[in-house]
Amino acid sequence: MFVDTARIFVRSGKGGDGSVSFRREKYVPLGGPDGGDGGKGGDVVLVVDTDMTTLLDFAYKKKYAAEDGGNGLGSKCFGKNGENLYIKVPLGTVVRDVESNKIISDLSHPGDRCLVVKGGKGGRGNVRFATSVRQAPDFAEPGMPGEERYVSLELKILADVGLVGFPNVGKSTLLSVVTKATPKIANYHFTTLSPNLGVVDVPGIKSFIMADIPGIIEGAAEGVGLGIEFLRHIERTRVLIHVVDISGIEGRNPLEDFIKINEELKKYDVKLWDRPQIIAANKADMLYDDKLFENFKNEVKKLGYTKVFKISAVTQKGIKELMQETAAMLDLIPVTDVEISEEDRFIPQEKKFTYNIRKEGNVYIVEGSFVDRLLDSVNVNDPDELRYFYKVLKNKGVIKELVDSGIKDGDIVRLNNFEFDYVM
Repeated sequence: MFVDTARIFVRSGKGGDGSVSFRREKYVPLGGPDGGDGGKGGDVVLVVDTDMTTLLDFAYKKKYAAEDGGNGLGSKCFGKNGENLYIKVPLGTVVRDVESNKIISDLSHPGDRCLVVKGGKGGRGNVRFATSVRQAPDFAEPGMPGEERYVSLELKILADVGLVGFPNVGKSTLLSVVTKATPKIANYHFTTLSPNLGVVDVPGIKSFIMADIPGIIEGAAEGVGLGIEFLRHIERTRVLIHVVDISGIEGRNPLEDFIKINEELKKYDVKLWDRPQIIAANKADMLYDDKLFENFKNEVKKLGYTKVFKISAVTQKGIKELMQETAAMLDLIPVTDVEISEEDRFIPQEKKFTYNIRKEGNVYIVEGSFVDRLLDSVNVNDPDELRYFYKVLKNKGVIKELVDSGIKDGDIVRLNNFEFDYVM
């Protein structure tokens, strides 16, 4: 079963909470705080596995989560870092953020890897908050939450040459002749239902990879037939071999077929249409009049295509010359990585805790992720911690924003379930 698209949910590990602990030893009264930091949460990383050829594994498992970081301990012991989760994907996988549809990474080289979601940072233990004034802090930071997102995986086969053309023109037969690939071959449309790949190894020429793309027909860009489902697999190719049935035994006009296929390529992506093409006029062994080939050759030359070969995949006539020309063209076209524009590239945003202030009567309500995290880290019923709480509000600009909003002495400030009277 060939699967070339998938959508999965990934979540990185939460950072471990910092520890609230005090040194307890015989003969050492008032030992002071010794709570350690929490461990970092595990990352989720995609790595290329050259043994994989499809995204079939992701049809059965769609949720992936890395390990959380361990909580800090006493004696200034740090919590254990969460294990990173490594997910194997085939070579040629394009990773996108589903929400923005932007590209996170293009894994097109052996050994490539991509950090999809980063683990949360561990919280600081209470030893970190000790100062000359606050010598016994009874609070610590909670760990930072992990990230989570849906990502789409799209496999784009890495091939040097792509075979395109209408169904039943002999693409699969040609691939089977010049490579060791064994595609299904039969005399009916849409024999090929998924891309086939093979290495061309003809004596006297440098080997290259060729892909047989399932038949495109008129209206494919609008979803007719197999539609454009597999055209993504020729996006990376450097040269296209456009196979046409020159025999006309099925009542088809090879020139019309050639023009129609190129129109579908242009509708899908103008870069594909503009890619160098070699025309393979196949089934020449069944050609009853050589003038048909000459007329076809002259017409496509008027359209700007000069590389036209008369071949027969069945008898292998003209195959060697076709492969030699293909190899020569590949030598002139360098291998380049797919360019990802700044507009299409996904740039992860640094996680920030935010808040907003709104007023209901004489109550000023401060809410948001910043408030949740602050209240999780302190005990507002402890005077020392309450002073730290107020200091954080002041340092983060919350107090100034309340003043700018018109707060007065005696007005109430509410943060979730905690309220206090504002005093200038």
